[in-house]
Amino acid sequence: MDGKTLARIGAVAFVAVAITVTVIELTRTDEATEIRTVSRPHVSDPGSLRAALRHCRDMGEAASRDASCLKAWAENRDRFLGANSPEAH
Repeated sequence: MDGKTLARIGAVAFVAVAITVTVIELTRTDEATEIRTVSRPHVSDPGSLRAALRHCRDMGEAASRDASCLKAWAENRDRFLGANSPEAH
């Protein structure tokens, strides 16, 4: 085989592969990503610290601007650090 013929066969093969890849990419459909959120039943006792903390956790970023969440976090922090115990004073 002559070098020119081999180069032509290579070029045709390259173009065929490029066309095939292009057709496959154009006919492929994008599957919509399904985003699921986990919803938990609302606790009937919102006064308890645990329920308030769970509620704030479920709120996500919006909880950082919620006054009740800020209060619940402060109460939990004080409870954890023992700031309310008589031994701390």
